[in-house]
Amino acid sequence: MNNDTTGQSTDKEQMPREKMLRYGPEKLSDSELLALVLGTGTKKMDVLFLAESLISKFGQSGLPYASCADLSIYNELGPARACRTAAVFELGKRFLQNKKTSLYMKPEDVWDNMRDIRNSKKEHFVVFFLDSKNQEIKRELVSIGTINFSLVHPREVFEPAVRNLACSVIIAHNHPSGDTTPSKQDVETTRRLSIAGKILGIKVLDHIIVGKDKFTSLKQEGLMNDMERDLASFLY
Repeated sequence: MNNDTTGQSTDKEQMPREKMLRYGPEKLSDSELLALVLGTGTKKMDVLFLAESLISKFGQSGLPYASCADLSIYNELGPARACRTAAVFELGKRFLQNKKTSLYMKPEDVWDNMRDIRNSKKEHFVVFFLDSKNQEIKRELVSIGTINFSLVHPREVFEPAVRNLACSVIIAHNHPSGDTTPSKQDVETTRRLSIAGKILGIKVLDHIIVGKDKFTSLKQEGLMNDMERDLASFLY
């Protein structure tokens, strides 16, 4: 373990840097790349172990969305390195915002992407904005509710959707109880947002309900198909 807190790099901390200089960044593991961002370890662990533990705690999908506050308190990371880490991920998201090579977003991708709020005691309502190929443009948290109720207005979903030039959206929220069975309000919220999206020409592809260990897709349950038929008769 590295107990050096003076800011001077140890031999182990220099290893990723030397490897990157010799072979390029594509040859480094995720933890080695993160170690370069962190710079040094803490009193409890060396920088490589710290990087590995951060990835393990937040997950590859959750870490880019972890807040400075969450990062700062983890293993005495501190505000400076927490802000630097969050800044690197934010910069990457902005630069890659229009990247067209990301994979098609499936319900499993949404569930994995919401690692950071699966265990929350409040409902978090998240929207994934997608391009014409159903690839993710951006993820945005639009509402935080109480332990069992989340208020979501269509403008909170579709104003940023229009701003990000989204062609469609996937909506998602967590159930603090862990039971991912869609409630009547979940179905009604989906219906209300689908109507608004239909008018704007931005389709709601799915609504994913997330629990700690599982998820439920309204599309996979067949509820989105029923809603499409209702929308057709409602609007036309």
